[in-house]
Amino acid sequence: MPHRHLPRRTRSVGAAAAATAALLVAGLSGSASAEPATPAAQTLRTDAAPPALLEAMERDLGLDRAQAERRLANEAEAGATAGRLRAALGADFAGAWVRGAESGTLTVATTDARDIPAIEAQGAKATVVRHALTDLDAAKSRLDRAARRNDTTDAPVWYVDVRTNTVVVQAVRPSAARALLSAAGIDHSLTRIEKSADRPRALYDLRGGEAYYINNSGRCSIGFPITRGTQEGYATAGHCGRTGDSTSGYNRVAQGTFQGSVFPGRDMAWVATNSQWTATPYVNRGGQNVQVTGSTQAPVGASVCRSGSTTGWHCGTIQVLNTSVTYPEGTITGVTQTTVCAEPGDSGGSYISGSQAQGVTSGGSGNCSSGGTTFFQPINPLLQNYGLTLKTTGGGEEPPEEEPGGTWSAGTVYQPGDTVTYGGATYRCLQGHQAQTGWEPPNVPALWQRA
Repeated sequence: MPHRHLPRRTRSVGAAAAATAALLVAGLSGSASAEPATPAAQTLRTDAAPPALLEAMERDLGLDRAQAERRLANEAEAGATAGRLRAALGADFAGAWVRGAESGTLTVATTDARDIPAIEAQGAKATVVRHALTDLDAAKSRLDRAARRNDTTDAPVWYVDVRTNTVVVQAVRPSAARALLSAAGIDHSLTRIEKSADRPRALYDLRGGEAYYINNSGRCSIGFPITRGTQEGYATAGHCGRTGDSTSGYNRVAQGTFQGSVFPGRDMAWVATNSQWTATPYVNRGGQNVQVTGSTQAPVGASVCRSGSTTGWHCGTIQVLNTSVTYPEGTITGVTQTTVCAEPGDSGGSYISGSQAQGVTSGGSGNCSSGGTTFFQPINPLLQNYGLTLKTTGGGEEPPEEEPGGTWSAGTVYQPGDTVTYGGATYRCLQGHQAQTGWEPPNVPALWQRA
């Protein structure tokens, strides 16, 4: 069982051709403007990746320094391209992922072969599949609901695997997976069962970026520093503490109090700190500062690194998004599954891709000697749930009382497909992120497209 770390839509040929033509005219900028687009790698500051993170990528992913740098840049561009294609393909879209040592190949799946020219026009590889992403997501949601009424300890993990175009259930006993699928009433053509001995659990003893203690007893790790109005604090895992629990820092100095905590269901929490502690836009790695410049969600296949005081820096790749996993305490939904190893003491700590915050360590199985699988609670839903603003080097401050230009607002968490107005124009969100000053829609074509 997993452990918590630390726990078909028909479309006319004419419509398809029109979508292709629109993409060809828009190009990578997402608009018909002749102005050169700002590269996504520049927007997401892949050049801000610190030496320590690059060194961990080299070690864990078998890369040299130049390959690690190119991989981060390629992943930034792939995320932006995938976002534009998701918006263009609509209900045909069936997922996207990167592959290759340098993440040099972006594959985009569609349920309609007539979308292939539009996909290839953006430099991506096209694959035609049976099920749209919306159908797979709906099936997974049915599993989530069924899990509330059924024991899933022997079928502890399920998720949408865009690469195989199925909903996967990992199970210690395949019969348990079949029982869960039956209870959810899901068409078996949508699903695949994988036998696995893993039983994920939480790793309460571990610490991530920087240690903190709960009620002078248990220890976890700070995920990412945040602000809420004038209040400073940090995001962490919900299983680390309950609302009202007190915390002390790595130095045992009084630090703060848990203001909100959700676990199980999700694995999110935040701590408000006292005036002795200042939120900074960094993740600690052995005394070195790792810059955090935003929270743009990385795509499937992208590299991701984790900081933990028990095991140091380790890197791997994002396997699947929106995973559900059952721990002994209950089922957690909406976490991201990775190949990064972790051990007890890493709970609550930071997951980062380049300079983009990804989430806080939740749980997993295995260790950093033989390898393992870990899950993290994505940072954007956590920020949104508690109304927090990520502390970043690129801004991230609380927005002014009135944000000019329309409905777009700094500090708001946006998801792919959300629309806003700014400067009299309408824009559609391409990649999930928390908006910040400097990331206004016209300035960041990697994140927004003119609607």
